[in-house]
Formats: sequence, structure tokens, C-alpha cells
Amino acid sequence: KHLLSWTLKYVIMAKFRRRTCIILSLFILFIFSLMMGLKLLRPNSATFGAPFGLDLLPELHQQTIHLGKKTDFQKSDRINSETNTKNLKSVEITMKPSKTSELNLEELPPLNYFLHVFYYSWYGNPQFDGKYIHWNHLVLEHWDPRIAKNYPQGRHSPPDDIGSSFYPELGSYSSRDPTVIETHMRQMRSASIGVLALSWYPPDSSDENGEATDNLVPTILDKAHKYNLKVTFHIEPYNNRDDENMYKNVKYIIDKYGNHPAFYRYKTKTGNALPMFYVYDSYITKPEKWANLLTTSGSQSVRNSPYDGLFIALLVEEKHKYDILKSGFDGIYTYFATNGFTYGSSHQNWANLKYFCDKYNLIFIPSVGPGYIDTSIRPWNSQNTRNRINGKYYEVALSAALQTHPSLISITSFNEWHEGTQIEKAVPKRTSNTVYLDYRPHKPSLYLELTRKWSEKYSKDRTTYTSDQQLH
Repeated sequence: KHLLSWTLKYVIMAKFRRRTCIILSLFILFIFSLMMGLKLLRPNSATFGAPFGLDLLPELHQQTIHLGKKTDFQKSDRINSETNTKNLKSVEITMKPSKTSELNLEELPPLNYFLHVFYYSWYGNPQFDGKYIHWNHLVLEHWDPRIAKNYPQGRHSPPDDIGSSFYPELGSYSSRDPTVIETHMRQMRSASIGVLALSWYPPDSSDENGEATDNLVPTILDKAHKYNLKVTFHIEPYNNRDDENMYKNVKYIIDKYGNHPAFYRYKTKTGNALPMFYVYDSYITKPEKWANLLTTSGSQSVRNSPYDGLFIALLVEEKHKYDILKSGFDGIYTYFATNGFTYGSSHQNWANLKYFCDKYNLIFIPSVGPGYIDTSIRPWNSQNTRNRINGKYYEVALSAALQTHPSLISITSFNEWHEGTQIEKAVPKRTSNTVYLDYRPHKPSLYLELTRKWSEKYSKDRTTYTSDQQLH
């Protein structure tokens, strides 16, 4: 009786073990297949074909540990977060900057003057500015007090705690430091970017978190010229911006900087070489005001004068198209690096926007970015995070832009660290409170290298659909 009972138990256990082994084998096979599939997403295997899964990208979120708020780094998140914490052995690690001598300018492809990058000169540190500027950014509160109370408050404390989810290879640098400016120009040159669009406030004014930076423009122009780069101006929404003071500021920029060899001019189809001005948040000023400045019959008109230029409006909502036409702008750009955040920043709408621009003789400038994460300064805004996917997100955006056959492409950004849109070199860093994101398993130069690859592609493609001549 006991023997029979034992035999039955043995048979049941054997069947159970066999079933368990089969299930386990299938599970291992599934995990292996999944890992191989994920491996194929690496930029090395990327092609210039049609963008994949554009509708999927907005759902991909980066994860970080920031301001003492912990997030689990699971195995499956290592690819998504681009942070491999197991290599961070000590409490704090910062990699040293790579030597500038590694860049052989003579071996690089030519600059692409139809590729622009948004550049910010608002950073400061004690060595050059007597204090930290922008790196110590305020943590912005949500407008709803009930939501705001759930998130950290206060100000960042550099150099270890900065207002960014990534950490610069150059550390918490000063935009006033000539060696930093030169390093930035070398990085742009290495990426075959021809033009930097400099964030600009009038003299003696600045953004609410910074200080005046117009006095840095001469140095930026000189350093840019050294590497054959051009500088255009990205006019920020300074206090009380209107048609009258815009006329004065455009006049100021052209009178003061217009004769510098690095001052950018775009050759139009009619053969005129005109300065270009990106106008951030242009939609907050009424079209009637802009028309005073930008139409030939306007009371403050720059048209057909020494202060004429190409004025590029920011398109956020679809309805802005008609306001932009009424205003007299020469083109549109989309700025935001978050696919799906606005009508203008959604890749799927670029073909329609290009059609609209062609119809009304406007310049269409889609803005592409490597990703987006601003939770270091807006901790409640994680729904707008866009994962970099080791460079794939950037390549999808560039591919989508190229498919519209644009006259120009803008990159958001070279160094907007607060919003995590930078292509500047970033390095791994970990402190007791923060694990910064980084570009691993790739080098700190990943996004400069991807930019160079696509810059060459864009340059070749552009010659097939336009007769414009680039201006040197």
C-alpha cells in the first residue's frame, strides 16, 4: 500500500517537474528573444529609411533618481533609462572631459549651413560670475497647490546637484568662460552644424532665472568664426516685447553685429541675403502688432530697409498658421523636442505644415531633438518625458524632418540642460541623492556623431530638391 502510494507520488512529481522544465525553458526562450529584439534598437543598426513607430514614442518614459525621490532601476529599465548603475562604484563619480586634441577638423565633413542648433549662454559659476547661474535653477511649483504639495520644492545646489537630469562633461560651467565657448564651437563643428541660434535678450535684460548675456555675443561671434560657424539670433519673450521695441532691437543687433563675418544671412530664392531671427513665443503678441513690423505698410516696418530680415514664428497650435500669415512672418519653426506635446512638435503634422508653408511661400523649419526630460525643474511634468532610446528617438525625428524636404532644420538643442534636450557631451555621475542619466553604452559624443551622420545625409538630400545656394 505504501509502495503504491509512493509510486503514484513519484509519477505525479515527475510530471510536475517535466511541466515546470518546459515552462521554464519557454520563459528563458522568450526572455532571450526579447533581449535580442531590444539589441536591434541600437543606433548602429539604424538606417535612413522611413521612421518606425512614431505613435509609440510619446509613451516611452525615462526614469531617474532625483532630489532624493527614488525610482527602481529594474533590468528592463536599463535600456530605457540609459543609466547602468552597477558601474557606479563609489558614492560620486564624474568622468573627466575628453581632450580637444582628439578632434581633427581637417578630416571632418563640411559644415551644413542649413542645419541650425539652439544655443544657450545663460549658465554661470562662482569662478567666472561670482555665483552659480541657472545650474541652481528653482524647482518650479505646479499651478495647482494640491498637486504642488506632492513634489520637492526649493533650489538646486551645484556643483553636485544641478537643475538637469543629465550632467555635462564640462561640469557646472560658465557661459562666460572662453575655453567653454571654444569647446562648444568645436563640438558643433564636429557635428557638422553650420549655424547656432543664440538665445538673446536685449542688453540689461535677461530671463527670470539668469542675468544679462548680450555682452557675451562678441566673444561667441569671434569663437564661432574661428570654426567657420555662423550665428543667428533666437529672440526670447523679454518683458513688454512689442512691435516698437522689436524694431529697436533688430536695429541694435544688425548695427552692432551685422558686419561680423560670423553673422548669419540666408540667401532667399530671389537672391537676397538676409539676417534670420527666430522669435520664441511669437503667438503671445497679437498679429496686428507684428504686422506693424513685418508688413510693408506697417507703421514700424523693417521691410525693404537696412533692417529687413527673415522672421521665423513659433507654431504651437494649428490655428497659429493663420495668425502667422496675418502677422507677416517669413516662416515657422516648431522648437519643442517632445513629439506629441503640441501640434507643431508632432512629427505626424510636419507634412501638412510643409504643404501650408509651400502654399504661402513660407520657410518651414522643423525642430528635432534627442529626447526630453525636465523633471529636475518641473518634477510634476513626467508625462512629457521622451526617452532617448540610445539615440533612436533622435534619428526618428531627423528622418521625419528629412521626409518633408525642408529648407532648413533646427535642433533643440545644443545645451538646454534643464529640459534634457542637449546634444552636448554628458557623462555618468552619481551622488548620494542623485543618479544622473547619461548616454551609455555609447560615448559622451553620441549625439554629436549622430548629428554629423544626419547632417551629411541632409546635405546630400537637399541638393536633390532645392536650388538654393548655401551662403558662406
